[in-house]
Parts: sequence; structure tokens; C-alpha cells
Amino acid sequence: MDELHVDTLLLSVGADLPWLTGYEAMPLERLTMLVVPREATATLVVARLEAPRVREEPEVFSLRAWEETEDPVGIVAGLIPSSARTVAVGDQTWARFVLELQRERPALQWHRGAEITAPLRMVKDAAEIDALASAAHAVDEVAVAMRERPFAGRTEAEVSREIIERMLALGHERANFAIVAAGPNGASPHHDAGDRRIAEGDVVLCDFGGTMAGYCSDITRMYAVGEPVGEVRDTYAVLMEAQERAVQAAQVGVACAEVDRVARSVIAAAGFGDRFIHRTGHGIGVDAHEDPYLVAGNDLPLQPGHAFSVEPGIYLPNRFGLRLEDIVVATADGPERLNHAPRDLAVVG
Repeated sequence: MDELHVDTLLLSVGADLPWLTGYEAMPLERLTMLVVPREATATLVVARLEAPRVREEPEVFSLRAWEETEDPVGIVAGLIPSSARTVAVGDQTWARFVLELQRERPALQWHRGAEITAPLRMVKDAAEIDALASAAHAVDEVAVAMRERPFAGRTEAEVSREIIERMLALGHERANFAIVAAGPNGASPHHDAGDRRIAEGDVVLCDFGGTMAGYCSDITRMYAVGEPVGEVRDTYAVLMEAQERAVQAAQVGVACAEVDRVARSVIAAAGFGDRFIHRTGHGIGVDAHEDPYLVAGNDLPLQPGHAFSVEPGIYLPNRFGLRLEDIVVATADGPERLNHAPRDLAVVG
């Protein structure tokens, strides 16, 4: 905050708040706000009925519980020092509260809270990496277990539910998503698992993850129902090479954009350049998607402790889609994969 000349940081719903305080705000119409003046004690403003959920940390923040008849926006505005000129507000803060605060304090200059929190959250310490590794190992177990499970005759939704149940049984507090996309549905990267019945000859894309001890998992593995045709095998071989080369390129000091370029160049050389339609990866931590992003134009160099997905894809409309994803941590000794489930195209029944 001192470096960026920000006098007060305001954090509401979103991952920044639990990352700093241990308290995850419910996305209610009632305002929750952590007020962090640069030169004074932080205050967590919450509705009285939410206060019992807060684990008080007096050395970190004081608690200000507001009653239903009070004006929480006025309370927050009053906690911003009168001398403040610049405030930064969390990216997920509801617009209604930002607009009301701007009316209360019209002289303030407003900036994104992520300018402060994103650089801090991007670099994971040893405990955070351990938490990410534990979550990764749990979804590895799910990916391996699914290699022995039947796919044919079941709907995408049924398989998705099984994946979710397995994640929860292995220690995840919640499942954030469980994409199951069979046959031509695989060409839609974020397909919603539906009532399509998986059939012999389908290639099934399974991309799933959740939150475990506050940190996220994310993995994608491919399953072929019966022996896949040569075109599928050949295309998947291209994808495996692209992912492997991108992982190896993710060295400390290498720009995020360069990792994306490496993956993209392999796929383009095989004639599928226009079928790789998303970035190569995203950061991961308390949020499933956070900085740093492996995408063209992002020249941020990787640092030790950066954790991110490497997930190139090839999508052929009306035919099939393929993606392969692992979570990787940049270290001084080179990139470290956190996911170790087999990466081959699994043949299932």
C-alpha cells in the first residue's frame, strides 16, 4: 500500500478476505467489509447475525458488528481516515456498495484492490504449496479411480455426480466444478454435463476440481470409451507433447507469455492452431482462477512459488475435444508438477 500510495484497502466478498482473515463472507445483500488503513488497525465490518462465524484475531483486526437498523456503508465510510486520498477496493465487491461508498466519500480516488493483493497471493509459501499438493493428490485419486469405472450407457451428469462425490469423500470441502463432456460436447471447453448418454466410440473430457483446506484443485484427464480411432490417438499425441513442452518451459524467469507460446507452437505445427481457443493456463490458490495467467501479452516472469495450470486443448466442432491439465509450481530447481495421475488417453468401458 505504501509503494502504491494507497491509503486504505477495502475488501468484501471474494478470496482476498479469507486469505487475510480466515473468514469467508457469504455473498449476501448485507455488507461485509474489511477496512485496512495504511496507518491504523484493520476493522472487519459484518452484520451482527454473521459475527458468530468470525474467528476473532485481535492482533490482525478488530470486529465491528452492525445492527439491522444501522447503515453499514456509513460505518465503512467513517472508518476510512479523513486524511485518506486514495482507496483500493476488492475486485468482487458488489457495485451497489462501491457506488454508495463513492457517494459518501466523493473526493477519494479509487483503484483495484488486486493491485495490492494479487502480487502477494501469486507467490505461494511452503504451507500453501503443501495445501495445493494435498488437493492435487486427492483429485489424482479420483482421476485414477475413473479409469476403472464404466462410462458407456451413463449420462454425462451421472458421471459428473460420481466425480463430485469422490472429491468430497477424499477431503474436499466443496466441488467447484466437474465438467464431463462426451463426443462432440467435448469441443465446448466449459460444457455443462447434461443428459447425453455416453456411447461406445466417444471420447470423454473430464475437467474437475474443488476446494480442500482452503486451497483449490484442478485437473483434466481424457477417457476413450473403447479403442479410439487413429485420428483421436494422433491428435492426443500432439496435445501431450504440447503440454509436456509447456511444463518444461515454465522455468523461473521465463515470461508467462512464453509458456503459452511454446504450447501453442506445437499445436499450430500440427495444423490445429485455430482449434486451441483459450490461454494455456491460470494461477491457482484460494481461487480456482487467479494470477498469474499463461497467455500471450503477459510478460510477467515466473517466480519461485508461482502455482498455475498448464492445460492446452484441441477442439474440433461437432466431433470431439481434447484437453490435458496439471497444476505446476515454479521452483528454483525447475517446474514441479503437483498432479501425477497418468496422462495417457485412458480406455474405459
